[in-house]
Amino acid sequence: MSHFTRSDQPPQEKQAPPTGDSSQDGPNGPAEHAPDAPDAPDTDRDAAPKEPTVRAAPLRDRGWRDRHPALARAAAWTTTALAAALVLVTLLLPNDPNRLTPAEFIRIPVEGIAGAALLLLLPQKARRPAAVLAGVVLGVLTLLDLLDIGFIEVLGRGFNVVFDWGLLGDGASFLQDSIGRTGTIGVEIAAVLLVLALLVLPALAVVRLSNLMARHATRAAGTTLVLGTAWVLSAALGLQIAGAPVASRSTSDLVQARMDGVSATLKDERAFAKEAASDPYHHTPGNRLLTALRGKDVIFTFIESYGRSAVQDKLMAPGVDATLAKGTERLRAAGYSARSGWLTSATYGGSSWLGHSTFLSGLWIDNQQRYRTVTAGDHLTLTSAFKRTGAWRTVGIMPGVTKSWPEAKFYGLDHVYDSRELGYKGPKFSWSTMPDQYSLAAFERLEHGKPRHKPLMSEIILTSSHNPWAPLPKTLPWNKVGDGSVYDSIEKSGKNPVDVWQQTDKVRTEYGKSIQYSLNSLISYVEKYGNKNTVLVFLGDHQPVAKVSGDHASRDVPVAIVAHDPDVLKRISDWHWTPSLNPGHKAPVWRMDTFRDRFLKAYGSHPGSATPPATH
Repeated sequence: MSHFTRSDQPPQEKQAPPTGDSSQDGPNGPAEHAPDAPDAPDTDRDAAPKEPTVRAAPLRDRGWRDRHPALARAAAWTTTALAAALVLVTLLLPNDPNRLTPAEFIRIPVEGIAGAALLLLLPQKARRPAAVLAGVVLGVLTLLDLLDIGFIEVLGRGFNVVFDWGLLGDGASFLQDSIGRTGTIGVEIAAVLLVLALLVLPALAVVRLSNLMARHATRAAGTTLVLGTAWVLSAALGLQIAGAPVASRSTSDLVQARMDGVSATLKDERAFAKEAASDPYHHTPGNRLLTALRGKDVIFTFIESYGRSAVQDKLMAPGVDATLAKGTERLRAAGYSARSGWLTSATYGGSSWLGHSTFLSGLWIDNQQRYRTVTAGDHLTLTSAFKRTGAWRTVGIMPGVTKSWPEAKFYGLDHVYDSRELGYKGPKFSWSTMPDQYSLAAFERLEHGKPRHKPLMSEIILTSSHNPWAPLPKTLPWNKVGDGSVYDSIEKSGKNPVDVWQQTDKVRTEYGKSIQYSLNSLISYVEKYGNKNTVLVFLGDHQPVAKVSGDHASRDVPVAIVAHDPDVLKRISDWHWTPSLNPGHKAPVWRMDTFRDRFLKAYGSHPGSATPPATH
C-alpha cells in the first residue's frame, strides 16, 4: 500500500519533462505545461514520496466592517437608536402646534407595544411585509399630523382629508405670488422630498427594529411585557408628565377622530344639500325685495383679513382705531352717518370665499364642499336679490380673480371685472394684483362714474391687506392713480415679505398698516365719489392668521353700514349697533350667516318663516 509520508532524506532531483514526444501526452490529448506548473511525480517506487505543498487561500476582504469593527458596532447601534426614535416620534407626534412640547415625546405609546407584540408573533415570511406596511401607515399618519399643524396655524382648524386637498394648490399659488417662482419651486421640491421620506424612512425603521427583535426574541418579549405593564399601571393611576398622560394612545385616538371626521363630513354634505335647497326667500317676488333701498347705489365691500384683532390688539389697534375715528369724522363732515357691529365669520386666516358666501347666502359655509354645493344651486344671495328686483345693475370688482369665475351667475352679477379687465399696468404687491385705491378708481371709471339708467349694486373685494402684508402701497391723490404704473417705484421701495415674516412684531405691524391703507382708500373714495344715494356696507371676511391674531383668537370681524340718507340707518335702529365705523366692545355679535335675513327684513318684505336666529 502506497501513501505519502514525511521523509528525512533530501528530495531527489527531478527530470526535465520531455518535449516534442507525443507518446508522453495524456489520454485526453497533449499535456499542458504552464511555466510554473509542478513537475510530474517520480515513478520510482524506492523514492520517498514528496509531501504536497498546500497553498493558503488569500483572505477575502469583507469591507470596512472588518477593518473597523468598533466603528461598525457604533454605527449599528446609532442606526438602531435613530430608528427607535423615529418610530417613537411618529407615534407620539401631536396634531396641534400648541402641544409640541418635550413632554409629549417621553410617554409610552400603546400602539408601539401592540405593534411589537404582533411582530414577535408573526412568522418570518409575514413579519417583513407587516413591518413595511406598519411603517408606511405611520408615515401617512405623520403627514396628516403635519398638515393639521399647518392648517391650524393658518386657518385655525385641522386638515379635512375629504375636501382640503385642493387647498394645497391654492397654497402653492400664494407662495409663488409671495416669494416668487424660484422660491416656490424650492419649497415644492422640499415638500416632495419630505413626503417620500415620511413614506420610506418609518418603513425602514420598523423593519430594522423587527429584525432586531427577531434575533433577540426572548429579550424583546420581556421588554414588551414590561412596557405593557408600565402602560397599564400608568393609565390606571392617571400618571402625567407636564400635563401629558404617560400612557399614550394618541395615534389610535387620532385615527379614530379622522374616521369620525370623514363620516361626519359625508353626513354633513347630505344634510347641507337639504338646508341649501330650503330658502324662505326662494319664492319671494322681486317687487317685494329691498323696497326701502330703491334708487340707492349700494356697495358691498369685503376688506381682506379685517378682523377683531385689528381694532382691539394692543400693538395694531392704536393705528387702526385712529383711522376709523378720523374716518367717522370725515364722513360725518361729508354728510354721512355710520353704524357698526360684529359678525362671526365661518372661516379664519384664509379661504376668503367661504366668508363671502356665508355673508351673502345666509348659510354657514365653513368648508369647500359646502361652498361647491351652494354655488351649484340657486339659493338667494344678497347680490342676487338685487338682481331679482330688476331695479339695479349688478357688478363685481374682483382684483383677486385671475381666471374664469363661474360663480358670478350664482351671485347674480351682470358683469364681473376681474384682474384682467381693470386695466392695471402697475406691479403686483406680493399676492395682491393691484392696490385697493386703484381698484376703487377703476370702479369709478368703468361703472360708478358713468351715466346710468339704473342705480348700481356692487360687490367689491379689496385685497391689499392680504397676507403677507409686504410690500404695501401708499395712498395717492386720486388724480395721480392713472393706469397704475405710478406704483412701480412704491413697490420697489417696499419691504421684502421674507424679512417681515422673520419677526412676529414686524408681521403684526405691517398687517395693521395694510388695514389702515384699505380703510383710508375706502373712506376717501366715499368722500370724493359718494353722493346722497350712496349706501356702503363693508366688513372683514375673516381674522388674519394666528401669527398676527394670536392663539385662540375669535372669528369676529367688524361690519359697518354707511349712508347719506338718515332713513337707511333708521331701519336698523333695533340692531343696536355702535354709531361709528368702529364697533364698541359691547356691540352685538351675530353669526355671519344671519346677516342676509336681517338685511332683507330691514329693507324689504320678510316671510314669516324667515325670522333671523337669535343673537348670541
